[in-house]
Amino acid sequence: MQQWTIDEPGQLTFGRVESLDVRIVSGRLAVLASEGPPTLEVADIESASPLVVTYDEDTGSLTVAYKDLTWDGLLGWLRRDRRRTVLSIAVPKSCRVNAGVVSAPAVVAGFERETQVKSVSGEIVLDAVSGDVTATTVSGTVESRAMEGDLSFKSVSGELTVADGIPRRLRANTVSGRITADLALRPTGYVRLSSVSGDILVRLPENVDTDVTVRSTSGRLTSTFHELSDRSSPGSKSMSGRLGGGMASLSATTVSGEVALLKGEKE
Repeated sequence: MQQWTIDEPGQLTFGRVESLDVRIVSGRLAVLASEGPPTLEVADIESASPLVVTYDEDTGSLTVAYKDLTWDGLLGWLRRDRRRTVLSIAVPKSCRVNAGVVSAPAVVAGFERETQVKSVSGEIVLDAVSGDVTATTVSGTVESRAMEGDLSFKSVSGELTVADGIPRRLRANTVSGRITADLALRPTGYVRLSSVSGDILVRLPENVDTDVTVRSTSGRLTSTFHELSDRSSPGSKSMSGRLGGGMASLSATTVSGEVALLKGEKE
């Protein structure tokens, strides 16, 4: 096992890397899938506590973190000193990735196995990430581009945007954050979106095949798919129906947020 303490800009190169754990406070983080040798590049660092890099070639594990910034304490961590790191990491696309940021934006791109991202307030971009993906935030936003696979999203007030998604499974749960999803569903696609007060907007292809259920206690429901039936009653609003031949499944539920289901172009 090898270990380095990083307190100035520089670069490290590693052998095989099969799993990555990285956690930073502020600055900027990029974790990119690459066919070249695994590398870590620190473009800028400002901290009273050095960044610690630990690499185990036998297990293929790479950890990049401050000693006092743990996974369990990430979302409740209180900054005690000024820290800023601009960090880029390139590892194979099959690498398992765990990335955590407190107030730094993060880009995670190109991975196809297991990806987990946690954020307190930093913006997260997931670009062409497939496989099993989990994103958890307090107030940070999450944008997923060209998604394939499974995405589970949980937030208090952070927003979720899914652009050009083709999910196997998409599960999103927020308290007050907005959910916007532009989807092309697989025949077995499964989508569950829920919010307390945040609005939900979903755009589907005109020729989509899915069963739909939309519910809200007091929020407005709208749809440009006229096949859906309005089943509202006092204290409960709902629309449901089958689009095309069905097969896929989509549900969106809020307490007071609005839900809009829009018709896009054909696939």
